[in-house]
Amino acid sequence: MVTPVTDRVGDADDDVLGDLAPSDVRVRFSPSPTGNPHVGLIRTTLFNWAFARHYGGTFVFRIEDTDVARDSEESYVSMLDALRWLRLDWDEGPDVGGPYAPYRQSLRHEVYADVAARLLEAGRAYQCYCSPAELDQRREAARAAGKPSGYDGHCRELSVQQVEAYRAEGRQPVLRLRMPDRAISVEDLVRGVVTVDADNVFDYVLVRANGQPLYTLVNPVDDALMAITHVLRGEDLLSSTPRQIVLHEALREIGVADGPLPRYAHLPLITGEGNKKLSKRDPTSSLQLYRDRGFLPEGLLNYLALLGWSMGDDREIFSLEEMAKAFDVTRVNPNPARFDVRKAEAINGVWLRRLPADEVAERMVPHLQVAGVLPSSPSDDELALLRAATPLVQERMTVLDESAGMLGFLFADGDLWGTDEAAAALTSDTRPVLSAARTALAALGEWRTDSIENALRAALVADLELKPKHAFGPVRVAVTGRRVSPPLFESLELLGRDRTLARLDAAIARSGA
Repeated sequence: MVTPVTDRVGDADDDVLGDLAPSDVRVRFSPSPTGNPHVGLIRTTLFNWAFARHYGGTFVFRIEDTDVARDSEESYVSMLDALRWLRLDWDEGPDVGGPYAPYRQSLRHEVYADVAARLLEAGRAYQCYCSPAELDQRREAARAAGKPSGYDGHCRELSVQQVEAYRAEGRQPVLRLRMPDRAISVEDLVRGVVTVDADNVFDYVLVRANGQPLYTLVNPVDDALMAITHVLRGEDLLSSTPRQIVLHEALREIGVADGPLPRYAHLPLITGEGNKKLSKRDPTSSLQLYRDRGFLPEGLLNYLALLGWSMGDDREIFSLEEMAKAFDVTRVNPNPARFDVRKAEAINGVWLRRLPADEVAERMVPHLQVAGVLPSSPSDDELALLRAATPLVQERMTVLDESAGMLGFLFADGDLWGTDEAAAALTSDTRPVLSAARTALAALGEWRTDSIENALRAALVADLELKPKHAFGPVRVAVTGRRVSPPLFESLELLGRDRTLARLDAAIARSGA
C-alpha cells in the first residue's frame, strides 16, 4: 500500500472524496501513443500523480492504443522513457502489471466486444444503419431549420422489416448509445456543476461498422472496470463528460461495474503565444524540446505545476514531494494558463543552483557530448576538469545546454577565434594588451587564481592604465574565444599555464595578421 504524503482529511478532502477512503483513490493517466509527449499531457500526468500521492492512492498508467492508423510502438516507448525521465512513477501499468491487466487497450478487444453486446441486449445501445451521406443530408436540413444538427435518432426504433431491408442492401451498422431525454449534470471538482440540456446530447457511436470500438466506449469501460475513482483531464474533454456519465450508468445497470461513478476535474487549457491553445502540433509544446535544451525534470515539473495551481502564499519553488503533500484539486484555477518559456527557464535556473555541483556536472555530460565538447567516453581527467569547472557556471546557467558555450574552451583544441565576435576583439590594437598579459603570466611562480588576478591587474590595469573592461576583455577572448565566459581568473587556473600561454601566443599572432 502506498503511504499518503499527508494525514490531513479536512473539509476540502470531504468534498473530493465523499465516503471514499483516501487509500481507495484511483486515478489514471491514459495517453494515446501518437507522436511525442507534449507539455499539456505532462501537466495532466503531474496533477494525476500528485492527486494519487496526496491521498496514498493508486496511480494507473494505461495506454489507449485502439487507433491502428495513428498509434505506434515508437511513441509508446517514447512515452515510457519520458515519464521515467520525469520520475513520475506509477503503481499499475503495462510494464509493471496489476490486478486489472492488460493495461493496453489493443489487448482488450474481447472485453469491449462483450460489453458492447451486453449494452445492445439490454437496450442501452442500438444498431444504426444510416449512411454518411444520409447523416450529412439530415444535419444540413436541421441546420437550415435552426435545429440542433446532431444525430436525430433515426434508427432508434427500427422495425424488423426496416432492419432486414438495410441488411439486404449490404449495410453494416454502427452501435450507438441510447441517451436519455433529460438534462445531464456534471459535478466538476474544478468548475462546479456543469449542466447540458437534452437537446445538446445526442446518441453517439460506440463501435464502428467494422467492429472496431471507439474511444467513446473503451475509455469509460476501462475506467469502470479498473475502478477509477477520479478523472483529472483537460478542459477540452469536458463536452464529452455528460455522454460518459450516461455510459457509466448503463455499465452499472448491466452489471459490468459497481460502486459510485468517477468524480471529474477538468484542468484549464494551456495557451501559448497570442493566448492560443497550445496544441501538440506546436513545436514549443514538445517535451523533447525541453529535454534537448537541458531542462531538469525538477524544474520543468515545478513550472508545469504552476499552470493552473499554486502552493499558496506566492510560493513558486517546490519539489514533487512538497507538491503532493499540498495538492488540493479544488484549488485548481479554471482559467487558461499561459506557457511562458522565460518563466520556465527562470524556475529551472533556480533548480540548477539548488543541486550539488557534482550532480550538475553529471547531468551536463550528455549535453556536452551532443555538442561535441566531450567524447562519448570521457576520461577521468576530463570528468575531473568538468567537476572543477561546474561551480563557475552553475550560477549563470538556466538550462544545461548552455554549458557547451560556457565550458567548451576548457576541452577544445585548435582555433577558438573563428567567429566575428573574436575577430572584432583580436585586432592590432589589442596586441599590446595580450603581449603584456602573456609576459606577466609567464613569470608567475604559482598558477593560482589569486596570483593570476594580481599579475594581470598589475600588468594591465596599473602599468598600462587600462580600465578592467579593456584590460581583461581581449585576454578573455584569447583564451575562451568568447566575450562572455565564466570568471576569467578561475578559468585560467583550470585551463592551466601551458594551454593559457599557448592560446595567448596564437591570439597575439592572429592580432598582428
